[in-house]
Amino acid sequence: MKNSASLILLFFICCCGSASAQAVPSEDEKIPFLCTFGNKADIKWGDDDFVQVFFFAIPENRKNPFYIRVFDPEISGKYDEERGPNDTKTKFSIYGGKGCHSDPDAKKSDPKGKYKSGVLLSTNTFANEAKYDNNWYALGPFNPVEGELQPENGGYIFKLIVEGLEGNDGNLYKLFLSSEKDNSVKIEGGNAFCYEYTFRLDDNKGFVSHIYPFIPKGVTTVEINIFDYDNEGMIRTVTVAKKGEITQSETEGTWSKTKLTIVKDEINTSMDIQFIKKEPIKNNNVAVNITNQYGELLPFYAVPIGGVPKFKYKIGVKKEQ
Repeated sequence: MKNSASLILLFFICCCGSASAQAVPSEDEKIPFLCTFGNKADIKWGDDDFVQVFFFAIPENRKNPFYIRVFDPEISGKYDEERGPNDTKTKFSIYGGKGCHSDPDAKKSDPKGKYKSGVLLSTNTFANEAKYDNNWYALGPFNPVEGELQPENGGYIFKLIVEGLEGNDGNLYKLFLSSEKDNSVKIEGGNAFCYEYTFRLDDNKGFVSHIYPFIPKGVTTVEINIFDYDNEGMIRTVTVAKKGEITQSETEGTWSKTKLTIVKDEINTSMDIQFIKKEPIKNNNVAVNITNQYGELLPFYAVPIGGVPKFKYKIGVKKEQ
């Protein structure tokens, strides 16, 4: 399964073209916020490593600068999860250049080795700054050619690393790949993806959040790894061939693992992993990644490749004798 990420993204570009995959989380995912805690936080609060990595693809034919906008980057106020005195800082750093995405360490679930590969283009650290509470901050502008050129992955690739520094508070935020500094305007043909996702679940009973990994050619099994779900509900996996496989995750501060067999009809389609809330538990954060039979991570897309998967009913018809 070598170069599986490249094949996945090429399929995405061909099938989805100018899909608005640039809001992270997207409307389809129904995820309230991304979440990154300070590095002194208890992992039982839902962040296993206090680092989150995203990638953005800019089409080769784009000449104009772009921005990566961050909603509510500071740690205080309306949305963030404060744990005692507000003493946390979060650093947002943009990387481009050779090795930005192609270095193997950049695509692992744990922030180890050379995961900060590439060329550092911009960095900013936020703490308790009221002017950014419930407001946007734009990183950039960036010239598209500053990224790592990977035509098979959609053009020039840039990496955003979000690090929880100091403190133990949780930073809740959103992202948008934008052609404008002061407004969230999508870039035609652009997209965003990650290999491990840490996010906040909605507080309300009955709410359903979704994540959408893509299953490329050659995958025979997948392992869905979920950190700290806290037994607040159930997890349902829907594909074109599965009406809804139900699993439970009762772990707190540890990983739960679910293996699924992949059938022929599911190849080159997206999976819909649903988090279904049974109890009105507040402030539940989880981390998720998914691997194939070789232990290779599969990327998640804010907008599912090929659309939200729907179970295909098969009706057998017998010829009358």
